[in-house]
Amino acid sequence: MKKKQHKTKYLMVQGTMSSAGKSLLVAGLCRIFHQDGYRVAPFKSQNMALNSYITEDGLEMGRAQVMQAEAAGISPCVYMNPILLKPTDHYGSQVIVNGRVLGNMPAKEYFAYKKKLWPDICNALSRLEAEYDIIVMEGAGSPAEINLKEHDIVNMGMAKQVDAPVLLVGDIDRGGVFAQLYGTIALLEQEERDRIRGLVINKFRGDKTILDPGIAMLEERCHIPVTGVVPYMDLMVDDEDSLSPRFLRRKRGLVNVMVIRLPHIANFTDFSSLEQVEGLEILYTTDPRELSEADLVILPGSKNTMADMEWLRTYGMDRAIHAFADTGKPLMGICGGYQMLGEVIRDPAGVESLGETRGLGLLPVETVLAEVKQRRQSRGIFTVKEGPLKSLDLVEYEGYEIHMGQTLPLVEDLTEFTSRGSGYYRENIYGTYIHGLFDQARILRLLSLSLAEEKGITLPDKEVVDQGRLKEQEYDKLAQTLREHMDLEQIYKMMGINRYEDREDQTIGD
Repeated sequence: MKKKQHKTKYLMVQGTMSSAGKSLLVAGLCRIFHQDGYRVAPFKSQNMALNSYITEDGLEMGRAQVMQAEAAGISPCVYMNPILLKPTDHYGSQVIVNGRVLGNMPAKEYFAYKKKLWPDICNALSRLEAEYDIIVMEGAGSPAEINLKEHDIVNMGMAKQVDAPVLLVGDIDRGGVFAQLYGTIALLEQEERDRIRGLVINKFRGDKTILDPGIAMLEERCHIPVTGVVPYMDLMVDDEDSLSPRFLRRKRGLVNVMVIRLPHIANFTDFSSLEQVEGLEILYTTDPRELSEADLVILPGSKNTMADMEWLRTYGMDRAIHAFADTGKPLMGICGGYQMLGEVIRDPAGVESLGETRGLGLLPVETVLAEVKQRRQSRGIFTVKEGPLKSLDLVEYEGYEIHMGQTLPLVEDLTEFTSRGSGYYRENIYGTYIHGLFDQARILRLLSLSLAEEKGITLPDKEVVDQGRLKEQEYDKLAQTLREHMDLEQIYKMMGINRYEDREDQTIGD
């Protein structure tokens, strides 16, 4: 079997601002094209995010493109996100190219350097073009960031490179959506305006007819049709960055899991699956006083563990963590959070900050940061013979590791929590490098039942499923919503596809 010759079609989704809903719309469109029989892949040339993922071949990419690949029914690969920036502080980021760490760069240095990455971007696109009928690209921030346009590799510069039509998305939930869309278009060059073929009003709540006069005026002034008014959707899929609305939830439940919202929090997608459990609430907190209300406290991953450890001390969170640990309730650290639970974090190579910092001293382990990043998918079993999470003992898990450094026990009798030295525990303190532990239904069920039992209550008997199965259902729901509220015929047309006449040219044949 081999592919017939075809020309890959492109569509690009850009936004008026960050968090306008670009990632979700790309995922929904990928799902629709997949359902309609096309081979489709997502693409974002440059992504800035602290939520990342390790592919089967041990390479790192942005979580948003993983989510979009899942929606497209394909395995994620780094060609869908050749450049990933992971902020390390207010001034710079770790630069990851084709899934491997290139190094840390201040923003100004990277701005001058990034034009050298065009060959990597073009190579990634060529790889995808060889496999897929449609590539749905995502922009970053806004195309009207005029101070960044000179060497743009992610918005209009990218659209021009492949001659892609653009959908421009505005967020009505934040207010001022007509000004967002009109102002963005007004700041673009004429060639860039001509590339925008449709406008999308996203996150709408209410009666659409109320918008009609504004839509008519917007179309008259911009000469671009509004191709969709998409309702606000509350979907259980992965968030890309720290603007997540999940961080704003304050509702308490029968069981409360408190995740400490570190300044450099990373991979908080680890906890998305917990939202399935009825009666269990996930709260992200920076307030030490709230820990007294928790039934489980989690120290999550961090992109700058040493700086976040100092933040814990500065704001009194370290004392609150110790007080919580003294209650005997479970305290868990994942990745950077695991490193913080130990006695000391050393950084002889200056990966984060030369020198060392004291940890919380709750686990007798020490961490030495190293320049080589550990990246791998992992499988193993829990070893939990005692303590509040003993129901996990000998249960199989799977996940992935992504960390710079090694954590080793300081005493001989410390018991492994996760396999092959990836985590240890003592009494009610648990540390591990494994991300994605709660994505399996059995683990999720046992964890929630253990927390409820420790509290002496019973949670509602609602089925939980593997996170992968749940997300499949959510992608279908997303696609159906977009089908109902976007002009898909117009979108196919702007890509140059007649789906009733052109399908013969897009099939696989002998």
